[in-house]
Amino acid sequence: ATDAGSEEAQGSEEKAPARFGWVVGVMVRCMLNIWGVILFLRLSWITSQAGILLTWLIILISVMVTSVTALSISAIATNGRVISGGAYFMISRTLGPEIGGPIGVVFSFANALACALNTVGFAEVARDLMQEFGVVMVDSINDVRIVGVITVTVLLLISLAGMEWESKTQILFFLVLLVSLSNYFVGTFIPPNIEKQAQGIFGYRTEIFLENLTPNWRGNEANFFQMFAIFFPSAIGILSGANISGDLKDPATAIPKGTLMAIFWTTISYLMISVTVASCVVRDASGNMTDILTGNLTDGCVGLGCKMGWNFTDCIQQKNCEYGLANNLKVLGQVSGFYYLITAGVFAASLSSALGFLVSAPKVFQCLCKDNLYPYIGFFAKGYGKNDEPLRAYVLCYIIAVAFILIAELNTIAALISNFFLCSYSLINFSCFHASITNSPGWRPSFHYYSKWTALFGAVISVVLMFLFTWWAALITFCIIFFLFGYINYNKPKVNWGSSVQAGTYNMALSYSVSLTGVEDHVKNFRPQCLVLTGPPNQRPALVDFVGSFTKHISLMICGDIIMEPERQTRPQDATDQLVKWMNKRKVRSFYTPFTAESLRVGARYLMQASGLGKLKPNTLVLGFKSNWRESSPETDDVSDNSNSDQIKTVFQNTQGKKSIDVYWIADDGGLTLLVPYLITRRKHWRNCKIRVFIVGDEQNMDEGRNEMIALLKRFRLHFSDVIVMTDSEKRPQAKNVAPFRLHDEQQEGVTVQELRQREPWKISDKEFEAFKQKSERKVRLNEIIRRNSQHTALVLVSLPVPHSDCPSALYMAWLDTLTCGLHCPAVLIRGNQQNVLTFYCQ
Repeated sequence: ATDAGSEEAQGSEEKAPARFGWVVGVMVRCMLNIWGVILFLRLSWITSQAGILLTWLIILISVMVTSVTALSISAIATNGRVISGGAYFMISRTLGPEIGGPIGVVFSFANALACALNTVGFAEVARDLMQEFGVVMVDSINDVRIVGVITVTVLLLISLAGMEWESKTQILFFLVLLVSLSNYFVGTFIPPNIEKQAQGIFGYRTEIFLENLTPNWRGNEANFFQMFAIFFPSAIGILSGANISGDLKDPATAIPKGTLMAIFWTTISYLMISVTVASCVVRDASGNMTDILTGNLTDGCVGLGCKMGWNFTDCIQQKNCEYGLANNLKVLGQVSGFYYLITAGVFAASLSSALGFLVSAPKVFQCLCKDNLYPYIGFFAKGYGKNDEPLRAYVLCYIIAVAFILIAELNTIAALISNFFLCSYSLINFSCFHASITNSPGWRPSFHYYSKWTALFGAVISVVLMFLFTWWAALITFCIIFFLFGYINYNKPKVNWGSSVQAGTYNMALSYSVSLTGVEDHVKNFRPQCLVLTGPPNQRPALVDFVGSFTKHISLMICGDIIMEPERQTRPQDATDQLVKWMNKRKVRSFYTPFTAESLRVGARYLMQASGLGKLKPNTLVLGFKSNWRESSPETDDVSDNSNSDQIKTVFQNTQGKKSIDVYWIADDGGLTLLVPYLITRRKHWRNCKIRVFIVGDEQNMDEGRNEMIALLKRFRLHFSDVIVMTDSEKRPQAKNVAPFRLHDEQQEGVTVQELRQREPWKISDKEFEAFKQKSERKVRLNEIIRRNSQHTALVLVSLPVPHSDCPSALYMAWLDTLTCGLHCPAVLIRGNQQNVLTFYCQ
């Protein structure tokens, strides 16, 4: 058994995927992506335009943004285990799927486009080199396309070979870059020959340094922010290490250490190269060796070259100089010890960046696909081999890159890429800030060298830079983000990552709930906060839908479920979770509160006292009418109108059209009977319904009572279609309508009332009936009026009779049953407690 176990362990070790440390996995990878073609082909030109001082300012501002972002990345990466997915994984697990999903899509696409851009950069340099040797395949544009497609295909094959091969290739590129940069610095100390002097290269000179300290803007659109926009894409490589977090041995250690070290060393190199090249090369030179001055004849000579013994006046005045810091993009190669080593550096920089982005995009996209936040992308989630390589995502990234390489007009796309990356930086910093500000106990990064305020600054400055660089690209970026955000926010994916948004929501809810406790109630802010005795909500969907129709987005709703002892023992452990899921699926905005009690009465009493929090406590009790109350004992629960968990559609989910809602306002209860139908008509299914109000009156004062009621409703700003005065409510009802609730005990000889009650406990004796005869007949008569006027309305609301202490419970139940019997629409018995819930005053 021991041998077998050791063999299995040895086999697992052999099959272990390749994992990288902080140097190879993060620092080298980030440095390669930061050392791009901008370093070799644009930095000298930017320095000539902005001068040494402003160029350093541009570099330092860029480094400030990237350093703050790196600190935020480090904090997030050390707050728990980071798997594959890089920036997307960090943002989505911190801010939730609503923000993480859009960034995952945009960031993956941006990496694919960045791969295309760097490949085109390599192809253009390769084409120029071929033209120097007289090699042309088709023409200048198509040669770039051909070389670009061939190059990205080779890079794809390297990626498909596995991370080990890709890493070895990157190390080779890194060594080439180190040799190339060393070659440049050595070249600055080599005394220039006549040919180099004609090109404006004179070695280290104080005059050149002082001349190039200040800016010299050339061109209509040349300014600080344009130079900043051109330089900043060189800084977008700081996420390269984080993007392959799944291939790192210890991401929590490697990402902070490697990223910050990469920023440090590349910053030093950018600063040194900008100041050294601006100390050795003048801005304008002709390249013509005949422009050398003989003797001390400097009359009419223009430019700094005059002090160096060269007359570049003609090309300066005619603005056609081909050499010098401001005119030649290949100055670094000319200054260096060996020109073609700089060309090799350009190749290494562009190819390493393209390869890095080609690897990053599929890794991030694979993680997004595995989370299944968007439809139709699950196909690309599948991984292959011991490293779970996203081969399908590689092919997709390759197709996107080839498509944009073939376009060959990428200036517009380049602006979008910078904005996509800046947007990612902004959200990474905001993720760190938001996680810190919410004080969540789960936010415990082991990396402590960050500040929530620097993170917030990084988030804001990234957004500002987006609009300063290219405002239209920033608008496009935000439109894409908001569209993708809206999709996820609407679909509500079933994921729970413990995001800081959840923690922030809790903090806000807690803060507002506590602050409400110090605010006195005001009638203008009254809301019917309902405790609904639903039992399991899925068993009474009609009751849930009815209350939800006037509380959703308006007020509090709590579904109370009183669980008695026998039920508690047989109740499934996940019953509460299942019922909450049922309500969420039904889009009911309600809390579910189960409460264990010995009896229904005791449980209802305690639930009414204990439910709610602070001012968010129920002020309205809602329960369903027990239709089989005659046969049931008082302690049994209400009858369910749905015996399973299916989403059965009820009448309250149907569009009611232009039906009416009839309100029988028998007594002034403070206005609750009028407020509820108004709130119901604010819902889209009930919006076209008309409210009719029925009031009690006599024929002599009918018009006066109706006009007073109309005036009152108008002052309360309640919309209604008609007010109807019931002048016949005091008439005696038909005898047959009263009979079902009487025992007729006086007509039966030899049988006591108690004996009759045992058979029919819900009926009342003749003596009890006589004591409440007038009230009982009034209820029966009101039912006749309701059936006559409201047989097929959408909803009927009737003032609930007030129970008296001497009224038998059976008689009271009979009244309620009588009021609503014979109707073909939902009926609501409602009554306030004489506390005003409506006002027509402004204060």
